[in-house]
Amino acid sequence: MISVSVENLSKKFNTNTIFQSLSFEHTHGVFGIAGDNGSGKSTLMKCLAILLRPNSGSIEWMASGNSLDQKEVKSYLGYAAPYINLYAELTVAENLRFLKEARGKVAESEALNLLLKRCQITHLKDQLFGNLSTGQQQRAKLAAALVNDPKILMLDEPGSNLDKDGHALVSGLIETESEKGTLIFLASNDPDEISLCDDVLKIDEAG
Repeated sequence: MISVSVENLSKKFNTNTIFQSLSFEHTHGVFGIAGDNGSGKSTLMKCLAILLRPNSGSIEWMASGNSLDQKEVKSYLGYAAPYINLYAELTVAENLRFLKEARGKVAESEALNLLLKRCQITHLKDQLFGNLSTGQQQRAKLAAALVNDPKILMLDEPGSNLDKDGHALVSGLIETESEKGTLIFLASNDPDEISLCDDVLKIDEAG
């Protein structure tokens, strides 16, 4: 079982404080990070994913009582966000295959097809990612976050550019992954998405 403990975390860019003195633990289920645009939700997600270094405080990832190093955390991670794109010149299927093989895993066609079906993009598998609509790209990003069966799933505004069916897809994915025991982080300013969370951290500008 994977868990994370955050103590007195602060982040600023130059003189601009994004958040300060954040402390929380997450051991199971869905952890929501709520706040207005510009409140620091995405910055906190990037710190948790070891994409950004906080200015102070600590983030400790654990698995079965043992500390995880940065490489281990990243190997367990699936991440979907508006600022994380797939390769525009590759098809959806090629992107998923690349992400699988980049982790040293075999990209089995049957498993990839099941994931495409799960994210309702089977009909898009041979289309270039760069040619997709924003909503179609978001579904492909969700598939990419799931392609390596992550133990930690980070979803930043997962309903971005999605229609009603897309939002239902997000809810279903979160429910299924949570039931599997995946540790989920969901950053959003959408009350419907935040309602899917077991615990919620509300952050405001400058903490």
